[in-house]
Amino acid sequence: MNSSIIKKQAGVGIHISSLPGKHGIGDIADSSLAFLDHLSAMQLGVWQFLPTGPTAFGDSPYQPLSAFAGNANLVGLTPLVEQGLLDEGDLDPLDCLPHEFVEYGRLIPVKRGLLRKAAQRFLGRPANSLRADYEEFLHQHGEHWLDDYALFRVLKTRHGERPWPEWDKGFVRRYPDALQKAREEHREEIECTRITQFLFWSQWKKLREAAARKGICLFGDMPIYIALDSADAWAHPEMLLIDKDGVPSQIAGVPPDYFSEDGQLWGNPLYDWAYHGQTGYKWWIERMQHAASLNDLVRIDHFRGFESFWSVPYGSETARTGEWIPGPGDALFEALNGSLGSLPIVAEDLGVITPEVDLLRKNREIPGMVVLQFEVGDPEFDIEDVEENSVCYTGTHDNDTTVGWFNGTGEDTRTQKEILKTQQRALEVTGGTRQTIHLDMIRLALSSAADLAVAPMQDFLGLGSDARLNIPGTTMNNWRWRMRQDQLSPQFIQSTGQMVSDASRSHSMGLDSTA
Repeated sequence: MNSSIIKKQAGVGIHISSLPGKHGIGDIADSSLAFLDHLSAMQLGVWQFLPTGPTAFGDSPYQPLSAFAGNANLVGLTPLVEQGLLDEGDLDPLDCLPHEFVEYGRLIPVKRGLLRKAAQRFLGRPANSLRADYEEFLHQHGEHWLDDYALFRVLKTRHGERPWPEWDKGFVRRYPDALQKAREEHREEIECTRITQFLFWSQWKKLREAAARKGICLFGDMPIYIALDSADAWAHPEMLLIDKDGVPSQIAGVPPDYFSEDGQLWGNPLYDWAYHGQTGYKWWIERMQHAASLNDLVRIDHFRGFESFWSVPYGSETARTGEWIPGPGDALFEALNGSLGSLPIVAEDLGVITPEVDLLRKNREIPGMVVLQFEVGDPEFDIEDVEENSVCYTGTHDNDTTVGWFNGTGEDTRTQKEILKTQQRALEVTGGTRQTIHLDMIRLALSSAADLAVAPMQDFLGLGSDARLNIPGTTMNNWRWRMRQDQLSPQFIQSTGQMVSDASRSHSMGLDSTA
């Protein structure tokens, strides 16, 4: 695998927000640091999570307000108390939030207020080592993305959180006088936003250092597209197919597939790839470099869009009316490799993949994905056919849990006959039982030749459809599931570690006997 991970590895998929802990949501401080300890005990060397950018309406990590900023909701609050930026009693309003799911509507206003209070206290502090680190952070990121994001975030709040194309025209078109006046009028709010981003960055730095000490690979995720309502689109509309008022001519999506009969209409603006080519793909190089500074490995969502992308006329009600348009292809990766060297990326190459997409990926030795939920129902599927340079999953954040998938519950597009056929085939392929199908599928993934096998935490726990994280094509009640602390029992941790260890030993013995 063209990455920093060591063959053969086992990993878990769980977003940071889904981790157990206090304060209504998992965080990148106490929650994540404790989880690293559990991963080590479970013999899991890779932790895959979703994009960590700031979310907006719908709370989707795949529609972030910035391709570079961190999600303030994930900032740990306990360290801020320890640093004297908050008082212990300040956190009391969060104690009544649920532990089984994230209640964003109640969480966000409280946490935003606490982070503002912490930032204001930070501003009042005399010069110290933390302040020196902040100045260095500003030097590294200010002109690159931070200043634009901070102003964008303040203006968005000023306009009632509406998307930027609905703001006052002077801000939509970025008239210099209007922007300068806003910077002067909202100087403190802008500074507080920059400080919050520094707090995210400093906590993330500690998390990555801790993961490195434990030999755990942080496996991040990068959406191929950016949101129209993002600081990037607002500050750099020239890199997208949008007009001066932020109105797209075409939007992104995918044609009808496993998840939706009408396809998926994502709504993201499409890139002006001709412009990116003229700049030597400078923005993409900066974006990939930033992602690599946060993660050891990065999955690029919808990799096939680099070869060709589904372009849907703006205003269409479904994605059926789209067409395939050629993407940048190998020219983009030539520029990335030339500037950054070997790329620690994994291609999300699911769905209808053409020979041209496979060729693009394989020429760059980029690992692809195999999702067993999509494969085991196929009579032609053989686990022996899974390639070494790939990541083998039981399911992903877009799938139902393995238990839910096997039982045919939840938002299922299959007929009852198809579900029964899949059940029969899954039991044949895994050699398992209905009661243990979640573990049998994990063992199947671990038995493959793939360099990395990953299962969602819900599959390790054997949870049903009520623990599903996301249903593609819907905007309500997604991204909310959280693991409970008592689910990480000593017995569960020990049994998981034993299963992974046994699978690793069996795999090594298989390789030895083959040799």
